[in-house]
Amino acid sequence: MSGQVHDLFVIGGGINGCGIARDAVGRGYSVALAEMNDFASGTSSGATKLIHGGLRYLEHYEFRLVRESLMEREILWAMAPHIIWPMRFVLPYHKGGIRPAWLIRLGLFLYDHLGGRKLLPPTRVLDMRRDPAGKPLKSLFSKAFEYSDGWVDDARMVVLNARDAADKGALIMPRTKVVSARRENGVWAIESVDTVTGETRHFQARMLVNAAGPWVDHVIRAAFGQNEARHVRLVQGSHIVVKKKFSDPRAYFFQNPDNRIIFAIPYEQDFTLIGTTDRDYKADPRDVKISDEETTYLCKAASEYFNEPVRPEDIVWTYSAVRPLFDDGASKAQEATRDYVLKLEGEGAQAPLLNVFGGKLTTYRRLSEHALEKIGAAIGIKGIPWTAKSHLPGGDFPATGYEAEVRKLKSGYPFLAETHVRRLVRRYGTKAAVLLGQARGIEDLGRLFGSDLYEAEVRYLIEHEWATHADDVLWRRTKEGLRLTREQAAMLEEYMAAVPARIAV
Repeated sequence: MSGQVHDLFVIGGGINGCGIARDAVGRGYSVALAEMNDFASGTSSGATKLIHGGLRYLEHYEFRLVRESLMEREILWAMAPHIIWPMRFVLPYHKGGIRPAWLIRLGLFLYDHLGGRKLLPPTRVLDMRRDPAGKPLKSLFSKAFEYSDGWVDDARMVVLNARDAADKGALIMPRTKVVSARRENGVWAIESVDTVTGETRHFQARMLVNAAGPWVDHVIRAAFGQNEARHVRLVQGSHIVVKKKFSDPRAYFFQNPDNRIIFAIPYEQDFTLIGTTDRDYKADPRDVKISDEETTYLCKAASEYFNEPVRPEDIVWTYSAVRPLFDDGASKAQEATRDYVLKLEGEGAQAPLLNVFGGKLTTYRRLSEHALEKIGAAIGIKGIPWTAKSHLPGGDFPATGYEAEVRKLKSGYPFLAETHVRRLVRRYGTKAAVLLGQARGIEDLGRLFGSDLYEAEVRYLIEHEWATHADDVLWRRTKEGLRLTREQAAMLEEYMAAVPARIAV
């Protein structure tokens, strides 16, 4: 065991754990974080990938959550304009539908005015007989409401929070499982094991933060020998990706007869993302995958709207994740609160423990700030809130400056195809130039693994973003898995296995 006693030891490398670690180290706390797998390998890469207020949450009277989420949209967009950008959503309406027009109008009025919207355009009404958004849909939808929300590359948002935390001095340890945590002499004594090498390490910390997502109750049980699973409601959400169903850049918000909703969203230029489902989940979160029932449900629900039906054979990829929602006793999975709950434990001289329940991508930054309030109360305040005006790595350009960044990168590397330049700026922002370095021709980027994924990008992800396996690159750091064949993915895995990791921590 090293002599250092960290202020905080964070368990969990999803968006909440990485967000708390980044905020804390930026205030001057000494921080260590352990994630048993890759970053965002659980819930945080299985979202619908939206930065949104949560229009449907208004029906459940979650006004505090909606207002906070709406306020966060433009803050996060300014923080990371490479991986977050505005998107317009079309909500088709027809008489006799699930929700009356007045209720939708009221909800969208609140949506426009609750959250201090400045850059995002307001709601408007569409004539679907004339507007291009009506073209892919059945003719019974003569009217629609169009409103603003945002899109996010969810897994990249997680790893960029981890990268920034490490740059600021945090000890960030992916593929490191905490096997025990116990209170000892007024601090936490923590034992971890490297899941790749098997190496065991020991740490001490003044405070433990349990942000393990679906495994939050497992950590509590390991630390205290008690089962707190009653606080967690695991809800499965699954998505399907099909070849592009429409060319319009706007997304669709579909209302289903069972009062649930799904989105159909332009995805990675050539595809359409459809989801999500909501159903309680009782099995091991590691085993989650889309069920035949969910596949049928999503295909049928989307086909109620599109002229051209969505069929199971159209699906090119699926993903599924378990949301660790706080169990508020809601009768239906889709009604369970998406708000977060922070529970502080430890009295007197006991080393404190902060358990994090629930939350969503949009509110992770505010969750982190609220966590830091509890951390400050428990072990002493350091620093002040700072993340609202910050940038994630690569996001240090104006919120509306994506096209200018594309032109700048294309000017510096004219040999790159336009689509390649756009993808690099969307993934890495201003860090794309670091990735490309001194390259003066396409041959300088090294081996091509497929699509436009070159060795230079893979090495950057290994050396700067903790990528270890092909899946880390293909499905989390990028989405090039949609374009590479199995054989190409296997060649990438073989290549990565032979390259030693050199993370600058």
